[in-house]
Amino acid sequence: MKYAIIIPDGCADEPQESLGGKTPLQAANIPHMDTVVQQGVIGAANHVPPHLPAGSAVANMSLLGFDPHQYFSGRAPLEAAAQGIELGPRDWGIRCNLVTVEDQIMKDFTADHITDQEAAELLAAIEQELGSDILEFIPGVSYRNLLIYRGENAEAPFSNDTRTTPPHDLTDHSVINDFPRGPGSDLLSSLMSSSVKLFENHPVNQKRIAAGNLPATNIWLWGLGITPQLPDFKDIYGKQGKMITAVDLLRGIAALINWERIEVEGATGYTDTNYAGKGQAAIDALDSTDIICVHVEATDEASHEGDAEGKIKALEEIDTHIVGPLVAELKSRGNYRILVSPDHPTPIRTKTHSHGIVPFAIAGSGISADNQTSYDEVQAESSALQYPNGHEVMKYFLS
Repeated sequence: MKYAIIIPDGCADEPQESLGGKTPLQAANIPHMDTVVQQGVIGAANHVPPHLPAGSAVANMSLLGFDPHQYFSGRAPLEAAAQGIELGPRDWGIRCNLVTVEDQIMKDFTADHITDQEAAELLAAIEQELGSDILEFIPGVSYRNLLIYRGENAEAPFSNDTRTTPPHDLTDHSVINDFPRGPGSDLLSSLMSSSVKLFENHPVNQKRIAAGNLPATNIWLWGLGITPQLPDFKDIYGKQGKMITAVDLLRGIAALINWERIEVEGATGYTDTNYAGKGQAAIDALDSTDIICVHVEATDEASHEGDAEGKIKALEEIDTHIVGPLVAELKSRGNYRILVSPDHPTPIRTKTHSHGIVPFAIAGSGISADNQTSYDEVQAESSALQYPNGHEVMKYFLS
């Protein structure tokens, strides 16, 4: 039996006035996802418990079958794992976004999609000025970077009561009341403030402004935590998996559950990603794994930008270049199952992640069709398959 999981990140949404009262899933032309529903089942799952942050770290951990109540300890440590960064028992990982803040308003949480090279230069500058045997600034992909606090050199001041705000939750809003709070917040806020002066006249920003791009005005620290003790996926579910993604968060989860990560040329983590390349890589991987998982960030990015048409286009690209070819290949091989599910809703209205149910569709060997016709939120809400504890869907999928 071969298994495939497709994750169109954040694709669940609300009805849009601009789409005639339809959600992006209802408005998109996604015949292959609809066929998965028609030949199988659709249901609804909640991957983000109410008391945990509504984000991809919690939600994808749940979607892949791990109870976030038990295993979630922060987002940044997952991304550290993606880069092979080992955290000691007293170390903390902290997300270090490059952002654009103007007049105390979060103008752009991506610093206008700053390039990897530009980000690396800015991180090098802040490492030189503020880094130490305790603090280590590590470049990642574009605006997504890391700060590591080495607790073996000085006990970390943070705790589970330290509160931070994801910068993508603040788009077009004031940041004044959303600086870190609680234990260790003085240190985090001080580092964020110090970065403003360091970046102000940096050559990277001078070149960006001259080219008509937004500058990276400062770092934004959030998502801190210690490394979670995730078990090997095969020990829990008896299957081996591989992950295709352009996002360090998913790479990190894959590393911690002992899944091989497959890199695809042109996979960007944005709406311009190489959809066809991801689809072909998934097909190519089927010979060497039980489960192939394809994560696509594009739908979530479009939501963060409030772009309904962009979200629809991303859904259609996923359907055409990933779901369609992969289903055809799976069917040609014999016994198979496929799961299509986002991790969490990302409403275009709010431009940020939210709690709430998401639709999942499963088809393949041993799955009897339940007479539903389309892949969308309304069909899911009316289904008899309701999973308030979303991590239980994986057991159903593999059973």
